[in-house]
Amino acid sequence: MSEVKKLNIVRFAPRNGVGFYDTCKKRVDAYFKENGIDQHANASMVLKTVLILSMYLAPYALMVSGVFAHNVWLFLSTWVLMGFGMVGVGCSIMHDSNHGSYSNNKTLNKLLGKVIVLVGGYHVTWKIQHNILHHTYTNIEGLDHDIDAGVFLRFSPNSKHLGMHKFQHIYGWLLYGLLTLQWATIKDFKQIYNYHKLDLLKKERKTLAGAMFEVAIYKVFYYTAMFIIPIFVIGVAWQWVLIGFIIMHFIAGLSLSAIFQLAHVMEECEFPNPDDNMKMQNNWAVHQLLTTANFSPKSKIMSWFIGGLNRQIEHHLFPHICHVHYKQIAPIVKQTALEHNLPYHEQDTFVDALVHHGSMLKKMGQG
Repeated sequence: MSEVKKLNIVRFAPRNGVGFYDTCKKRVDAYFKENGIDQHANASMVLKTVLILSMYLAPYALMVSGVFAHNVWLFLSTWVLMGFGMVGVGCSIMHDSNHGSYSNNKTLNKLLGKVIVLVGGYHVTWKIQHNILHHTYTNIEGLDHDIDAGVFLRFSPNSKHLGMHKFQHIYGWLLYGLLTLQWATIKDFKQIYNYHKLDLLKKERKTLAGAMFEVAIYKVFYYTAMFIIPIFVIGVAWQWVLIGFIIMHFIAGLSLSAIFQLAHVMEECEFPNPDDNMKMQNNWAVHQLLTTANFSPKSKIMSWFIGGLNRQIEHHLFPHICHVHYKQIAPIVKQTALEHNLPYHEQDTFVDALVHHGSMLKKMGQG
């Protein structure tokens, strides 16, 4: 991590009331008002919630029922399905809820935000890393922890370059697969301690001891469900449970890493630094346009399954709006950006975005 560690020393340029974001927000607000549409979840989102949760919980129910206990391939297939279910839960349900965009009912948002516990995560550390750090300081070295991947991966031109990085476009995909496995084991504990030192736990009304205790309870619940029940209740050999667990997390980790990295670690995205007075050249909204990219905007399947996160520009500018509305507000955002001579980064397909991200990994690996 770079020298910039305190969150209150970086300032974005102020908005002037007639610039890009002010105009865009007025137009987006007008769209919802004129059409009588609520900015939160609608009936299709509720149906999606039921279906996505079923994609994760139904295979688990089949697994713990024991019907596949004597057929290893069917047993492992349930873990494969759960891996894809994890992706849907993380992108389509937990993500909106923890942004407060699922419902205007705060209690419902908190409840659905905690479904991250079902997939091995912790809502408190996720909200700090994602909502506070990533959404505020996108692609700023030392502040956006989403681009801090440790020593093995170099995402930003402002990060330290090591010799091994020249191969990261090859081995990086394997490391991506370990993302959620790391979350489910040690990352939450490390983040709690680090965020305590940065005074960020207070924003979530947590103490160090309280957060550590809470996450420990959640982990006990999670590993009981994933290991104790299959091994000691159903009687499945421990090695097959471990293999299934790793398969599930590798599918989820690789998928989620790809989805999020395609939004910011791209050659067209910028990685700006504050000036000597710790001020950013642009205001926050313009900064989001410069550092964020969309992909596969016309894919109905992609938009449905990953919660509209292929439209990261709209999400970063309006995180309080449920993702089911991104398709409708995207033309407004794009047109307003073009009117203000600002970029609107977008790749036509998921494959195109993957190729461009691979090129970015290779470029960052060269120094």
